Order: sequence, then structure tokens, then C-alpha cells
Amino acid sequence: MVMDVSAPHRSEDAPQTEALPHETFTITRPLRQTAPIVIASPHSGNLYTPAFLAASRLDARSLRKSEDSFVDELCAAAPSLGIPLITAAFPRAYCDANREPWELDPTMFEDRLPDYVNTTSPRVAAGLGTIARVVATGEPIYRLKLTFAEASSRITSCWQPYHDAMTALMAETRVAFGACLLLDIHSMPTPYGITNGHGPDIVLGDAHGAACARPIVTLVEQSLRAEGYLVKRNDPYAGGYVTRHYGRPRERTHVLQIEIAKPLYMDERTITRNENFPNVQASLTRAIATIAQSAASFV
Repeated sequence: MVMDVSAPHRSEDAPQTEALPHETFTITRPLRQTAPIVIASPHSGNLYTPAFLAASRLDARSLRKSEDSFVDELCAAAPSLGIPLITAAFPRAYCDANREPWELDPTMFEDRLPDYVNTTSPRVAAGLGTIARVVATGEPIYRLKLTFAEASSRITSCWQPYHDAMTALMAETRVAFGACLLLDIHSMPTPYGITNGHGPDIVLGDAHGAACARPIVTLVEQSLRAEGYLVKRNDPYAGGYVTRHYGRPRERTHVLQIEIAKPLYMDERTITRNENFPNVQASLTRAIATIAQSAASFV
């Protein structure tokens, strides 16, 4: 049994049109945490506000191309394995939880940005800052320029509560077990998927060894390979803000980003689960169980 707290979880195929409330994430806790692990899905949120949809020049399906759709469902068994699961409800195209809090493109705004805003990062240059200028496939999102007040509102009502909650879960885990492993789960599009015949199926990002101890990465890699996946490290994804900011192996806080190829489990064109979804879900559950059984001896 698990205990569900925070926002009600939604994962329908079509975007939701309710206004985002204060509850912008879901935490699903086990009745008793039995492993020094927290699992996070920051990009599977699909609550699209009417105002956001109206401000976008794209239709709802195009906006959803930025989602790591259904990743929260792939990891849904984590609480039954004694692991807390945190998932964002807000969409990545609305506010990206895997960025610095203030990575913003000044060309998107009608007013001047404060000096503390990071306007020159590679993510900003690509149009994929905390408030994205484009969706993952490159199409511009907005009809008109935004105000900084709008960006600030999204960051303080979405980004900050999500990070506060995730940080609290990690702190609780360190108190209980003396260490914490955060598995930050994402999905990657077709160019890196099995449909091109070259894989990989899964990419593990540990910031080239800076965010997670090598034995832990090896444990995760071996657990996934045992399920038949082709696994690579740090290429093409070495880890985003969460990995690099929170991963501190010397302090026994480890973060590993896991990217799963979308073609394994979904149809990217229709944004629906494919016939292999149950198999991927089951294999990831087994891998997480294996990792949980051995993690305590590594972290």
C-alpha cells in the first residue's frame, strides 16, 4: 500500500485545461521508505492552463512534444518498492524544472530582465530556458512577447515548490539512511531511439562522474542491461540542472539522470502509449527493485 499526498495525479492523453493550482506536483510515498532512493519525473506534467494555450501559436499536441510523456506511469511502482516518487504536474513547455530558476531569453520579453537572470546559457541560446521559447522540436511557442512578471509567477508557483519538495524528500532520505540517491527520470526522442537501429535505449547521465559515485552508476547500468536494454553513459545527455546542482557524492548525495528512448514505449506522433508500454513498465519496475535491494551497500 502507498499513501498519496499533494496534488491529485493526472495522466490523461489530452492536455488538461484547469488553471494550475498551488498543488503543482504530486508526491506518492510508501507507507515505509525502505531504500535510500528518491525517484523524480520533472517533465511528465500535462496540466495546460487556458491562458497558456491561448497565448501559444501552437496547438495542444504540438505543445506536448516537449513532454516526457508517461514517464511518471513508467515509474509508478516505485512507492510499492519502498521509494517515494515526485512528479511535476506543470508542463515543461510552461516551466522547466530541470533548469536554473532564472534562465531566460531576453528576446521573449517586452520588459527588461533583472540583472540576476542568466540570459547567456547554452539552454537559453537553444530556446530551452526555464521558460522555453520553443518546443522540443524547435517551433516557437508564443504569439506575443511575455512580461517578466509572468515568468516570475511561473517560477515562484511551479519551479520553486517542486524543488522545495524534492529537496525535502532528499533531506528526509539522508536523515533516515545516511545517504540519498535521486533518480531523475526523463525520455529522449527518436533520433536517439531504437527505431534508427543504433540505440541507445537508455542513457545514464552523471555529469561525467561528478554527480554520482561510479559503483552506483554501474549498479543501475547492470540492472538495466539485465532487462535487455542498450545503455550508454553521458552521451548525448550528461545530466541537466538537477543532476549537476544536487549531485554531491562526497556528501553522500548522488543524482543520476536516466533518459529512456520514447519509441520503446510510446508513439511520438500521436503521443499515446504503444503496445510495448506494459513491457517497458514491468522491466523498469524490476530494474528499480534490483537497484533498491543493493543501493544501501553503495550509497
